[in-house]
Amino acid sequence: MGGRFKAARVGGNMSDGRVGALAQSAMGRTMPKARHEVYRQAGVDTTEADVGLVGLVDHLKATWPPEGMGRVLVPIGFFATVIDIGGQGIALCTDGVGSKTMIASLMEVYDTIGIDCVAMNVNDMICVGARPVSMVDYLSVQRADAAMITAIGKGLREGAKRAGISIPGGETAQLKDIVTGFDLVGMAVGHVELDHIITGKTVAPGDIVIGVKSNGVHSNGLTLARQAFFEVNNFGIDHKFEDLDRTIGEELLRPTDIYVPEAMEILEKIEGVKALINITSDGLLNLARVEAKVGFDIDDLIEPHPIFELIQRYGNVPISEMFEVFNMGVGFCYIVAPDAVSPTLSVLKHHGREAQVIGRAVADSKGTVRIPQRGLEGRKKAFWPLEKSRRRSG
Repeated sequence: MGGRFKAARVGGNMSDGRVGALAQSAMGRTMPKARHEVYRQAGVDTTEADVGLVGLVDHLKATWPPEGMGRVLVPIGFFATVIDIGGQGIALCTDGVGSKTMIASLMEVYDTIGIDCVAMNVNDMICVGARPVSMVDYLSVQRADAAMITAIGKGLREGAKRAGISIPGGETAQLKDIVTGFDLVGMAVGHVELDHIITGKTVAPGDIVIGVKSNGVHSNGLTLARQAFFEVNNFGIDHKFEDLDRTIGEELLRPTDIYVPEAMEILEKIEGVKALINITSDGLLNLARVEAKVGFDIDDLIEPHPIFELIQRYGNVPISEMFEVFNMGVGFCYIVAPDAVSPTLSVLKHHGREAQVIGRAVADSKGTVRIPQRGLEGRKKAFWPLEKSRRRSG
């Protein structure tokens, strides 16, 4: 919820309100250009949007009570927020599945997209240390289709089961003059004790970053993927690459992993868990959203799924853009004290997760994320080549 105001949203989803992939996809097979120029050519003025968001945030913050019931405890810009309700922390976040709905429509398969909607909400919520409790959904459709709506409900039910939450209701709207196809958004509620809220403020140099392997693209960067496969190239939705064990459509529609069960066990049983990071749009740059003034050296990456190499190859996408848009094989991260590494990995293994130490926190007040294996360094929303960085600082 809070993250949506961190920057203008472009395509993709709104998981953290970050710049998505629509603008990047405008590059096609051209050489990389300044990002704001790419966005402008894609019909999106991010500068104007950022200015508008500043004004929007100013108005929203004016609604915050200074104390008492409803006091806001987590600043805008994090994965979720927490408000004080009678001494109890109520966590809130909202998110949608973005242009993954277009893949579902192309495939005419609608019974998994609800899992993504739940995942994109609850995976953000656990980052503040909260246990997700419930979610309501908002489904807008171009026209009513009973079979499609029922199938979407099936996915929502399965996602709720995996996350251990209820879905007590929601809203469905027919908006044929506004919506093409459909859009699906959720708003989740959770609980966290006020003295157990996590924002990464205790992360210190030497703390360890554990990466949990994703199962694919999740729900970010689908616009860029569609551009690479269906626009720059003319592959069909049912095309099958030798590198994949399924068709393009099936791979892109693979439901987002839900990380709630293992996160709850880790938070309950293990001391020294400093931060939880959902790796969505902006990729590993999300690590720098912790409240502490630290940077991160990521020196042992999880091997990315073949789908990412295919997107990069057929979309002619620079590696820096790939790491800005996609999770690149890392779906979620835990930042823990060194003595918490072994028990954390043990719990993750028990839950069937592939996980490993991928890096560590370092002293860096600018919040730089370095990936030496790929020759990248980045801050905020962008990666650039390490050599370029050295020239800048030299």
